[in-house]
Amino acid sequence: MFEKEFDIAGMAARAAGALLKESFGKAHQIVKKGEVDLVTEADLAAETTILEILQSHFPQDNILSEEAGEHDMASERIWIVDPLDGTTNFAHGFPFFAVSIGLEVAKEIVLGVVYSPIMEEFFHARLGMGAFLNDKPIHVSNASALSESLLSTGFPYDIRKRPNRIFEQFQRMVLRSQGVRRAGSAAIDLCYVAAGKFDGLWEENLKPWDTAAGAIIVKEAGGTVSNFEGGPFSPYVDSVVAGNPLIHREIVRTLQG
Repeated sequence: MFEKEFDIAGMAARAAGALLKESFGKAHQIVKKGEVDLVTEADLAAETTILEILQSHFPQDNILSEEAGEHDMASERIWIVDPLDGTTNFAHGFPFFAVSIGLEVAKEIVLGVVYSPIMEEFFHARLGMGAFLNDKPIHVSNASALSESLLSTGFPYDIRKRPNRIFEQFQRMVLRSQGVRRAGSAAIDLCYVAAGKFDGLWEENLKPWDTAAGAIIVKEAGGTVSNFEGGPFSPYVDSVVAGNPLIHREIVRTLQG
């Protein structure tokens, strides 16, 4: 199911990833979209590459992309694209960034690919077919308690406006877990939950392109994905909790205080 779509999404992700890898570590033209939200010429070039490939093969599909916005084609199929998740890392020469492409059909994410070009990690999943890293099956961890878990998070771009609650949640997680990492790419963090490298994740103030692909990869790897309250997850909800089923509920409870 969705074999052609997977092939084309993979082609687009790898093409954009090759472009990013080629320009990584070089001087960049950086524009601030907010106080700490950046965009570089590499974001735009990678996005152009992806959109050209997707539109040439699926001209009737919608595309929702971080920099270009939405191409509305009156279709129930929507490609959700982040050409460079982890722009701040990329701009600073920190090699933790990825290309993320998800496909939504009739309001359900059916396919996701996340490609980390520097680490050469290609994560992918299709609905009902499992999750994979470089074509090898992956599964969430079996950590059974938060105290045994390594977690991941990210700080929202508006943290300077509301730091207290964010740091209170962060403190609770640090004190109740084995550790928390904050590396700067939600797409990779979700995939690392899927692969059992992280046991769980929480993050808020996200956009659809940050989570669409990674969330289905977590689910297909046996994980649980919800919003901060433990309710149903959608990429259009701005918070996400992901983890193995043994600790997911404990993460939600800890977030609530």
